Amino acid sequence: MDAIQATKPYLNKAIELVMEYGPKLILAILVLIIGLWIIKGIKKLVTKALQKGQVEISLQKFLISMITVLLKVLLFISVASMVGIATTSFIAILGAVTFAIGLALQGSMSNFAGGILILLLKPFKVGDIIEAQGFVGKVHEIQIFNTIMKTFDNKMIFIPNGTLSNGNITNYSKEPIRRVDMTFGIGYGDDIKRAKEVLAGLIKEDARILKDPAPLIAVSSLGDSSVNFAVKVWCDNAEYWNVYFDMQEKVKLTFDQENISIPFPQTDVHLFKEDK
Repeated sequence: MDAIQATKPYLNKAIELVMEYGPKLILAILVLIIGLWIIKGIKKLVTKALQKGQVEISLQKFLISMITVLLKVLLFISVASMVGIATTSFIAILGAVTFAIGLALQGSMSNFAGGILILLLKPFKVGDIIEAQGFVGKVHEIQIFNTIMKTFDNKMIFIPNGTLSNGNITNYSKEPIRRVDMTFGIGYGDDIKRAKEVLAGLIKEDARILKDPAPLIAVSSLGDSSVNFAVKVWCDNAEYWNVYFDMQEKVKLTFDQENISIPFPQTDVHLFKEDK
């Protein structure tokens, strides 16, 4: 009987706590379950919206993850406040930690922001050939902090997105067709009209060269030892270098057949015998 009397204050206190915090705890659990269900629905809606907007897959995953984490943090803070846990100091500590991390990762945050800009604005995509930061190559992968580019001699270049997004970028793959600019020189004693006919014939017989826009063949300059022709033709982007290299070879071989000279730098040396 004495034992029962001794435990009675504790039992009353427990009942008091259950009566005070029980409804709050049940409500908090319900809010947590419903909140997680709503977050799951928001995640699906955001995923569909990003896929419909054709956002890069790497950016999709990052944004979905960031939004999910942020919503869950807000939900847990709300649930904690419902059961009477003081959240003011917790939020202050979280803010201080976030600020300290931001200061420590200033460079990384710059690269992160640059990555977001690249993925949203899409100045290039994976597979494009670009020139940036002194390098030319094919874009191998676009990450949040770095862009990986493979050069034509098979080197992997890692470029921070911060500097990449703030610099000049030349995208050689953006347009479906490109203009091939070439220069060919003939001697001053050669027939200009015949040379133009030969160049026009080579262009006409190459099926890769487009008829529209029309090719251009014109005398561009009168050099020290040659009359120079500017030849500008259009082709599909993928055929650019094939057209360029083939034309160099065909022009040389055909000019040789037509006895049209291609001047090259040379120096005449005159020797004089001194009379003694």
